Formats: sequence, C-alpha cells, structure tokens
Amino acid sequence: MKYAFPDNFWWGSASSALQTEGAREGETTWDYWFAREPNRFHNGVGPQQTSTFYQNWKTDIQLLKQLNHNSFRTSISWARLIPDGIGEVNPEAVDFYNQVIDELNEQGITPFITLFHFDMPMAMQEIGGWENRDVVDAYARYAQICFELFGDRVLHWFTFNEPIVPVEGGYLYDFHYPNVVDFRRAATVAYHTVLAHAKAVQAYRAGHYAGEIGIVLNLTPSYPRSQNPADVKAAHIADLMFNRSFLDPVLRGEYPADLVALLKSYDQLPACKPEDGFLIAEGKIDLLGVNYYQPRRVKCRDSAVNPQAPFMPEWFFDNYEMPGRKMNPYRGWEIYAPGIYDILVNLRDNYDNPRCFISENGMGVENEQRFIENGQINDQYRIEFISEHLSWLHKGISEGCNCLGYHMWTFIDNWSWCNAYKNRYGFIQLDLETQQRTIKKSGEWFAATALNNSFEKE
Repeated sequence: MKYAFPDNFWWGSASSALQTEGAREGETTWDYWFAREPNRFHNGVGPQQTSTFYQNWKTDIQLLKQLNHNSFRTSISWARLIPDGIGEVNPEAVDFYNQVIDELNEQGITPFITLFHFDMPMAMQEIGGWENRDVVDAYARYAQICFELFGDRVLHWFTFNEPIVPVEGGYLYDFHYPNVVDFRRAATVAYHTVLAHAKAVQAYRAGHYAGEIGIVLNLTPSYPRSQNPADVKAAHIADLMFNRSFLDPVLRGEYPADLVALLKSYDQLPACKPEDGFLIAEGKIDLLGVNYYQPRRVKCRDSAVNPQAPFMPEWFFDNYEMPGRKMNPYRGWEIYAPGIYDILVNLRDNYDNPRCFISENGMGVENEQRFIENGQINDQYRIEFISEHLSWLHKGISEGCNCLGYHMWTFIDNWSWCNAYKNRYGFIQLDLETQQRTIKKSGEWFAATALNNSFEKE
C-alpha cells in the first residue's frame, strides 16, 4: 500500500543545543551535575562530549540536505547566549546561531527553534530555577532577545521542549538535577514553566513577528488496564497529571478543573497570584509539537498508600504491564504505533483540531555497530518503526487531523542525558573517536520518503 502525504508536509528531524554543540562558556545544570556525580552518567560521558555541531554545523547541514529534510528543529542554548542567564549577551553565540539559521534557510531547510530544551543555566538554578519567579522573568527576557536577534529569519518558535520532563526528572523521580523528590515543589516548577511559556508568547505577539509560536509536549496516551471504573479513573488522573497539566493551558488557556480540585484536596497547589490567570490565558499557541515515544498503561492501585510516604502521582494509579506488548528492550519502552493516531484524534475531537506536527518519534538501540554490513548500519528495525508510525499518522490525517509534518529523533547519534551514548537514535552513525559521520540505511529510506512525499508498505 502507498501512503502519500499532503503537499508541503514537513519532513525532518529534531535535536537540541545541549546534546549536539559541546562545551560552552555558560555552565548548565548538566555541566554542574556531571562534574560532581559522573557515575550517574553512562560510561562517565558528560555533556561536553557531544556530536560537535558547534564545529561541524556546515557539513552537518549538508547531511540534512542529503537526507532531503525540508525542516529541522534544534534549540538555542540559554547558557551559551547569556552565560549567567540574565546579563550580557555573548556575541560569539549570536554569530554561531546566525550562521546556523542562515545556512539552514539557504539550503531550503526551514529552521524550527526551541528556546528551552532542559538546559537551565546553573546561575539560574542557584537562585531556585523554575521555583523562583525571578527566573521566569529572566527566561522571558532571554526569549525576547532571541526573537529580536533571529525572529526575522525564524518563523517557527517553541518555548519549551517536553516541559513535564524536568518536573518529573528534577522534582519527582531523581533523573535530572537538582534531584529533589517533593510533589509540591514539582507542582510549583510546572506552574512557573507555564507562566514562563505565557510570558514568551506574550513577548512574541507584542513584537508582531511574521512567524508563529508554540510549544513541544511529549504526549503519552494513558490507557487503562480495563474498562472497570477504577482503572478508567486511574488512567484519567495519570492523563491529568502528565499530559493535560501542560496541554490544557497552552491550547485552552486554563487548567483542567478536576486537576485543580484534586491537588487542592491534598493541599498540593502551588502559590498563585491574581493576575496569573490572565497571563496563562494569553499563552495559547499557534502550533503544537507532539513528541511520541511510548504509551502509558495504568491500573488502579492494588495496595493502600503508606500514609507516611511523600505525596506522589502514584497515590492514584499503578503502572500496568500489558501481556504481549511489543518492547524496545534497550530503552525499556513499549512500541505502540497506534498511540500516535490516538493522540491526533484526541486533539481533533477534544481540542478543536489544532495545527500540530510530530516533533519527535524515534527508537534508540544499543551497540548498533553489530549491524554494520559493508560499512553501513543496516537498521531495518528503525525503518519498520518509522513506517509503522507513519502509517498510523497517515490514517489520522486521512480522518481530518490537522497534522502538518513528521520529525524524527534524531539526525545524528547524539549525547542523551544520563544515557550518554548508550542508545543510538540517529539517521547518521557517529564514530565518537574520529567524529566521522556515516548515513545508516534508515537515513537513505527517510531521504527517499521525504523526496517522494510518500512510502510504500506491505
């Protein structure tokens, strides 16, 4: 069967500044954490050892062209542009980002630029990070500087990438710095992130720029184990906490009433100011980026909550391992392609069918070198993963979902947080020792798909 996509469909990939550029003048939380706890990072590889995009941006953009990208998402590093987060702008960073943006446009590759992709400047974290409203204001200033510097050539902006992840990692589950486990502080970080987003949107609108502004959310469909009311309620609460806590403010301009009521009943609401509601209402977006990797399967709790335990989302549900599920054993994630369709249908039916695109989707595999054939990684498993997801994406589009493109994570094997280089995601293989780049079989497949705006699948 042939799957043809709409004209002007966005074909591309995504990456981030911190994961590709390498060392910078301004210290981030990742630099600070790695210097103190390198054992928390796979093989002790830290954020300085990335895919050297800062040095090789021109040839890397040529590779994007070879992959027939018509669009590419990356981020600006707040700490590179403004090393202390609030002071002077670094002119070398301005030159670098100007060159990258100009080269992308010159090659016919539309730049999609994210303002914050987990890379908090350490100077901002030292005064409380997203727990401190002064940092919200500092971020709004940083966003405005970016719009002024690059807004004439960047027409697609995103305030945050996966804002729920720093909340989960830094304040609930101990996989990001500052390694806090405290739901009330997590709720404050999430709330202030929404305020920061809204302030950036406000600044963009005030500047009357030619483009559009959005946000990138990792939407993880919450599937109940069964249709038993207890399981359905558990899935609803998981959805409220992990999806709708950001989705509703950016698309509806307000929080879900049942989420507010739930947190209020457990005395977990963050401190609010009277004017916050007006600001959040102004944060409604033009374009939603959707990152999708795996579903969330939940069931009602089988045991009572320890009353002495700290308040956590898992007070209301347990994770459920569905028998027979298809797994990526290297990442420990379920592979469930229909989830991408379910996300789009939910957006269509419950959120007025917003303009959106798949901003990340991908499959990380460990030790890919074992699949080298004639000097090239034969990653047929990645081709199958992409084509399966694209076929469900195509179904959503054919049923009226307003999805404008598909970006894969990622174009070249890059450093990935605490996993470092354990799992590889790229269309292009990176040899860490020589920095040599080699296109994988999936890269050739994707280049052909983008060129033809279609693919065939049995």
